[in-house]
Amino acid sequence: MANRRLLLSFAHPDDESFGCGGLIARYVAEGADVFYLCATNGDVGTVSPELLDGYNSVAELRLAELDKASAILGFKKVFKLGYKDSGMMSDTLKDDPACLWQADHDEVVRRVVEVIRECKPQVVITFNKYGGYGHPDHIKIMRATEEAFYKAGDASYVTDGQQPYAPQKLYYTSIPTMFIRIAVWTMQMQRKDPRKAGRNADIDMQAILENVEAAHTKVDVRAYFDKWDAANACHVSQGGGRSFPLQRVLRIIGGGQTLTRVYPTPTANKIDERDVFAGVRLDEPVQMS
Repeated sequence: MANRRLLLSFAHPDDESFGCGGLIARYVAEGADVFYLCATNGDVGTVSPELLDGYNSVAELRLAELDKASAILGFKKVFKLGYKDSGMMSDTLKDDPACLWQADHDEVVRRVVEVIRECKPQVVITFNKYGGYGHPDHIKIMRATEEAFYKAGDASYVTDGQQPYAPQKLYYTSIPTMFIRIAVWTMQMQRKDPRKAGRNADIDMQAILENVEAAHTKVDVRAYFDKWDAANACHVSQGGGRSFPLQRVLRIIGGGQTLTRVYPTPTANKIDERDVFAGVRLDEPVQMS
């Protein structure tokens, strides 16, 4: 898989492992250069006090967990933008001027363009329009990444000392609709409100279902569940170390991680490829930064 480069652009330390650990492990094992852009330090995540022993802050702990997971997954490079976590939409934390949600959009776009022009990925993956589960940081980095995807190849968009570079494919992460429907149904059977799910009752499962986007790509990750589990386990402060529901579902339905292809525009809403590098031109001359 020489000359193949993949960038994942997410919000927090743990997004890479919990959401795409199997996919990352597969492409690294096959020889691709895989890069990770982490927009925030995850510093307002809920953390058990005993886990902070030896760390000066939640951010320091979360970034140390990311470093451990990154070593397991094998990223070529991790870009840490250092924004403050915004918390959920219902939190007043998102009103903090230092948080990602309040950051100037054009500034964030420029920083993502700089990353794209440095690592020159043919393929970029980010969250869907709803940010997976409505997290403001997910939505913010998704919007910036999608705009940066197109601007990175525009010669009129100038960044310091960098040449334009146009990635060839853009994807959103995708959660199997069946998984969400089962989660909603289970909560209803338990007489729980599916609009108040999660540790802090701030995840709206019904809204996640309403914002699901069609999947076009299904990547087989069955051979990489062990590495996925190991990367997850590094994020102990966020519940890592156990089998996450998404992984359990993928094991049951055949180990295929699905994605929504944004560019090139799909001709139909159906699975039509098994590899994010399908159709990618690998022979383009590229001068790495």
